[in-house]
Amino acid sequence: MNLANRLSLLRIILVPVFVLSLVYYSPEKNHLRFLSVGIFILACATDALDGYLARRLGEQTVLGSYIDPIADKLLLVSGFLSLSFMGHLPAAIRIPAWVTVAVISRDLLIIIGAIIIFITTGRLKAEPLFVGKATTVLQMATLFLSLLAAPGGILFLFFIATVTLTILSGVLYVQMGGRLLQTD
Repeated sequence: MNLANRLSLLRIILVPVFVLSLVYYSPEKNHLRFLSVGIFILACATDALDGYLARRLGEQTVLGSYIDPIADKLLLVSGFLSLSFMGHLPAAIRIPAWVTVAVISRDLLIIIGAIIIFITTGRLKAEPLFVGKATTVLQMATLFLSLLAAPGGILFLFFIATVTLTILSGVLYVQMGGRLLQTD
């Protein structure tokens, strides 16, 4: 259990704290929104740091190749679901359901594809594409800007960019999965 893997585990532990800070938010408890922003920033920082440390220290592990994307997905999915469907949150920080549906649909498609590949081939190597990493960064930025209640026009541009890149990366992952199945 190296430092990079510990940071991924920390990110997983931060997810319920992040969600709870949003669940218990109310206008009288506005500090909880700022707490959620701080937790989200910390979680995003651990995402950047764990990958850097694993590469820099030569400590990339099989465990890390699985728990890092799991930690990312838990953070992103919980954030998008919370900001879309928690009706008590201010309208200025809400994310439209169509954005959340695109994000979750892509992730489900990738998970189902990975399961099919594993069942069919008996192996699975988690290899992220650059566009997948870029999608994760854009999704994190969208959540961050939403939590900050950025101006509506800026948020709308991020919503469109997030959905576009999410769909594009989903298509590329499906193509990669198809190639993996054809070569086996």
